[in-house]
Amino acid sequence: MRRRHDEEQAACHGPRRRCARHAAVSPAALHEFVVNAGRLVVFEGIDGAGKSTQLRRLAVALRAAGHRVIETHEPTDGRFGQRIRALARSGTRVAPDEELQWFVEDRREHVAAVIQPGLTSGAIVLSDRYFLSTVAYQGARGLDASRLLAEAEAEFPLPDLALLLEVDPTRGLERVAARGGIAEPAFENTRGLIDVAAVFRSIDRPYLVRIDGDREPDAVASQIHAIVQERLALL
Repeated sequence: MRRRHDEEQAACHGPRRRCARHAAVSPAALHEFVVNAGRLVVFEGIDGAGKSTQLRRLAVALRAAGHRVIETHEPTDGRFGQRIRALARSGTRVAPDEELQWFVEDRREHVAAVIQPGLTSGAIVLSDRYFLSTVAYQGARGLDASRLLAEAEAEFPLPDLALLLEVDPTRGLERVAARGGIAEPAFENTRGLIDVAAVFRSIDRPYLVRIDGDREPDAVASQIHAIVQERLALL
C-alpha cells in the first residue's frame, strides 16, 4: 500500500502537474500540465520493420544538428524487460493480462528512470518501441486495443512524434532472419505479425505518422528526417 502511495505521489509531482486520481480530466488535458523541455520521438512497427536502424540514423542527424540525444528501447534491460525477453525467446506465452502487466510495469520503470528525466533535462529521447507496440501486440492477442491505448495515454508521456514503419510481415521476418541474433519465436511468427499489423493500421492519433518501411534504408531515413523537421523543427 505504501509503495502504491509513493508511486502516485511521484506521478503527480511538480507545480504544473495534476494527477487523474485527484482531478477528472481527459488524457489530453492531463498531459497539458506537464511542461517538458525535451522531445519524445518513438519508432513503432512489427518485427523487422527497420526501427532500430532508423533510430540510429536519426540520432546521428540530431547530434550533428547540436542536440543532446538519448537512445532507449522497450522492452528495457530492467527486471520486467528481462522477463519479457526470456519469455519471447522461449516461444511460450503467458495469459494476455499477465503479459500486459509485465509490459506496463516495464514502461513505468522506463519512464521514471529514463524518459521523463531526459525530457525534463531538455534531451531528445528516441525510443525503439513505446506504448503503441503494447496496444498492437496485446490487442492482437484479444485485449481491447482502444482501452489499452486510452489507459496508456492517461498514464505515460505522450510522444511528440510516433513513426510507424509499415512492412509486409513476411518481409519483416525475412529481415529478422537475415540479421541473425537470438530468435524470439513467441513474437516473430507470420500469423501473429499479420494480426499485429492489423491493429497498428487501426490506430489513428495526431502524433502518429505512417512510413513505408519496405524501401531502401536511405529512402526511409530521408523521409523520416523530413518529417522530424516538418513536425518538430529539429534538423
